Amino acid sequence: MKPNRFKQLLAQSKMPVGHMLIEFSSRGMAQILEVAGVDFAVIDMEHGSFTIGDVADMAAWLKATPVAPFVRIPQVQYHFVARVLDAGVLGVVAPNVQNSAEARALVDAAKYPPLGKRGFCFGGTTSDFRFGDPNEYIQYSNENTTVICMIESPQGVDNVEGIATTPGVDALWVGHWDLAQYMGIPGQFHNEEFLYAVERVIETARKHDLPAIIQLGDMTQLQQFLEIGFNVISWNGDFYVYKDALTRAIAEVRKKIGG
Repeated sequence: MKPNRFKQLLAQSKMPVGHMLIEFSSRGMAQILEVAGVDFAVIDMEHGSFTIGDVADMAAWLKATPVAPFVRIPQVQYHFVARVLDAGVLGVVAPNVQNSAEARALVDAAKYPPLGKRGFCFGGTTSDFRFGDPNEYIQYSNENTTVICMIESPQGVDNVEGIATTPGVDALWVGHWDLAQYMGIPGQFHNEEFLYAVERVIETARKHDLPAIIQLGDMTQLQQFLEIGFNVISWNGDFYVYKDALTRAIAEVRKKIGG
């Protein structure tokens, strides 16, 4: 079974760097991500238009690479969580988790008993179409599956201690755009109240030995948030990178041709 590079790097006290897939799901993306040096890829089913079939394809293609496939689900519901894991991904990212009850529901859907209540799926893509000792499979799957709670609201910040201490939660991810929006200060990432909320999440993560994740696409902003204390970075989304690179290149071409 495919190991989880995200967890492997954290166990070595290294910083995983990921990327979010929002628009592109072609078969070549898996190798592109590997060549680019990406450690984990988040397939976005919250804001992207991916189907469960798209997720299964990406998970299968990524099995040929070291890149760990995760999915950001639309919301915490059993059928969203269990289906993407049964399709072969190694982790789930849940948006806007606001309390420990939602975190518990997420873990229940993602982990097999005794850690959760996930329905048993064996002998298919999750076990590489092989049968073996089901007890070994359950233990490995529970250890290898990553459960990430996004903190994106003042309620989530207020309840972050309960979320972080929910058994089975592996990481906290600050959704800084939504957090600032829900605080009534959209885009104000230097606002004192916003920074206090972010630091509270990071301190809680550190207290409970959990990684603190953020997604960024600006190097200046990256430096700011590294200094605050984030230790996992998801670098930008696919179409942002493509659009920015193409825009710069087209502008350069037009300069050279005088158009």
